[in-house]
Amino acid sequence: MSKDNILTAQDVIEQASQYLSKEDTDFIRRAYEFAKKAHENQFRKSGEPYIIHPVQVAGILVHLELDPETISGGFLHDVVEDTDVTVEMLEEEFNTEVAMLVDGVTKLGKIKYKSKEAQQAENHRKMFIAMAKDIRVILIKLADRLHNMRTLKHLPPEKQRRISNETLEIFAPLAHRLGISAIKWELEDVALRYLNPQQYYRIVNLMKQKRQERESYIEEVMQEVQNQLEDVNIKAEFSGRPKHLYSIYRKMVLQNKQFNEIYDLLAVRIIVDSIKDCYAVLGIIHTCWKPMPGRFKDYIAMPKPNLYQSLHTTVIGPKGAPLEVQIRTKEMHEIAEYGIAAHWAYKEGKKIDQSHANSEEKLAWFREILEWQNETHDAEEFMESLKVDLFSDMAYVFTPKGDVIELPAGSVPIDFAYKIHTEVGNQTIGARINGKMEPLDYQLKNGDIIEIITSKHSYGPSRDWLKMTQTSQAKNKIKQFFKKQQRDENVIKGKELVDKEIRTTGFDPKDVTTNDNLKRVTERFNFISVEDMYAAVGYQGITAAQIATRLTEKLRKEEANQELEQTIEDVQKQAVKPKSSHKKDSGVKVEGVDNLLVRLAKCCNPVPGDAIVGYITKGRGVSVHRKDCPNIQAEDAGERLLYVEWENTNTASKHYHVDLEIAGYDRRGLLNDVLQTVNEMRTNMIAVNGKSDRNKRAVIHVTLLIHNVGHLRKIVERLKQIKDVYTVERVVQ
Repeated sequence: MSKDNILTAQDVIEQASQYLSKEDTDFIRRAYEFAKKAHENQFRKSGEPYIIHPVQVAGILVHLELDPETISGGFLHDVVEDTDVTVEMLEEEFNTEVAMLVDGVTKLGKIKYKSKEAQQAENHRKMFIAMAKDIRVILIKLADRLHNMRTLKHLPPEKQRRISNETLEIFAPLAHRLGISAIKWELEDVALRYLNPQQYYRIVNLMKQKRQERESYIEEVMQEVQNQLEDVNIKAEFSGRPKHLYSIYRKMVLQNKQFNEIYDLLAVRIIVDSIKDCYAVLGIIHTCWKPMPGRFKDYIAMPKPNLYQSLHTTVIGPKGAPLEVQIRTKEMHEIAEYGIAAHWAYKEGKKIDQSHANSEEKLAWFREILEWQNETHDAEEFMESLKVDLFSDMAYVFTPKGDVIELPAGSVPIDFAYKIHTEVGNQTIGARINGKMEPLDYQLKNGDIIEIITSKHSYGPSRDWLKMTQTSQAKNKIKQFFKKQQRDENVIKGKELVDKEIRTTGFDPKDVTTNDNLKRVTERFNFISVEDMYAAVGYQGITAAQIATRLTEKLRKEEANQELEQTIEDVQKQAVKPKSSHKKDSGVKVEGVDNLLVRLAKCCNPVPGDAIVGYITKGRGVSVHRKDCPNIQAEDAGERLLYVEWENTNTASKHYHVDLEIAGYDRRGLLNDVLQTVNEMRTNMIAVNGKSDRNKRAVIHVTLLIHNVGHLRKIVERLKQIKDVYTVERVVQ
């Protein structure tokens, strides 16, 4: 999977022709031509023609040897989102499969959301639901994200950090759960480069310094093993396994280790023809060198849930240095690199049976996604649940029959019970762990054997279980139980809670809970009926405050508009002298208005020289903001704005508050250098505070008294000259 070479469409089609039929190759060529025409005259941030991006995405999918519909989806994945092409047009031009795959990776662009976070959560929810129906949706999305990460340098730093964070939180863990390590490693390494460049380049340099020494050591080990295998007629392929940068970084941070303390930098991978040979090679390795206790893992007998199989052992090598060895067959190696994608690969023009190697059973958690989204009305809550269940550290436990069950770390027997079956969970009265009775809040550990004790006479789950359980599946099943058992009670309780919340806002519930208003809010929260909405409040599926806020928003807006109209009218009545102005102590003139309070907004702290605008407030006169202040960018702000100007931008007799954020490398003496620089500039400091994170990134906030923009600019330039300071920015509250 080349990171550097830019593929042409012809390169992609030629690679595809090596395993696809001519008919299939013509199909993906047609998809490329369609995409090229749709993206004509579009360019990326780098200045390159946009079509280069879909071609690279298709190239990644071809490298995984996927089917023609998926590769075509790679070429076409942005046409619905970024051009006038519709899903219906794709279905007509190609087929239903291609249209569905493209729709699954298309963002929801035409709906307004309260925040970017909410919109992104909805986009992810749509993608995961599509993925649960067809795994190929996420394969296209991972290829799309991988190429976007490779070209991240063309975006501004803020976007680089946001996209890298999202990659580490969602896409890299998802690639791991799908077993596609070839994509997972690159996503993590590139994300680290933008999130913590100091550590990234430090690790790169440290690895370069000892590369030759490591390579000669690995060569010596491989030659020794090769000689031993030739004696017993076992054919094998050898390679040194490079440790990827993010893995090293994680060990350094989580285990508080120095680079030279990480011993599995040295690793050998041995690929043989059969499982029998795997164990034979393991015996030879342990005969040659002494194995380290507790460092042997048999993922062949007990594969990971993402289908990964291999033997892992760590031995004390020839020079006394720890050496990790991985042993696997060729088929295991293919699955280790490409995971579930290997099961979607085409072999000799025919799709592999998707039930191969029990992949459907292993990926049953995909099917649960649909169930979760039906129970969760808030997209952000859905994504949080998903992160807990899919992307957290996992515990692997056993049923009494020896079946392996995978659960998030911190899970309790109740999570296990609901994983087996809903009725088992509902009728649970106790748990026997490793033959011993344990409480239901016992935290499960790797290797525990769990036997759930049930009773048909059980009264069902307790509400306290919601606090104990870790998995979304268990929490949703418990909530479902209470919904069914106490629906009528919850409807009455929910209505009372909503009415009470409405009264706290000063409105009469009768005026608010009209049929039209209730219907509007019910649809807004995706409930089928008003009773369902009240019931959800009753069993705490949604808060009464959320419902009351939506029900009263129209009346609150009307009240606010009335107050605003009165305030504007009062201001206009004062505008009797055409040349009069009012400045008070703010240093700001408001033309045509007398006897009006004028104050500088604390959110953006304007200073002489800034472009400013007046904003009429309710009962507090005119608030002066910087023109770029986000707090006056709302659609309904226009009628409140007034023309204002500075009395004198060059005056040195007044002082103005300014908040600055200084970000840099957390070294000893950084704060002292900042304070000394401010002092040298003869500038008063009102407040200072700072913090640092485990990535050694320091953020210092200072509040200064300055005269004007020129004075501020000099201070900022001096602060930027301090060693290890990355950025200095004005803060808007």
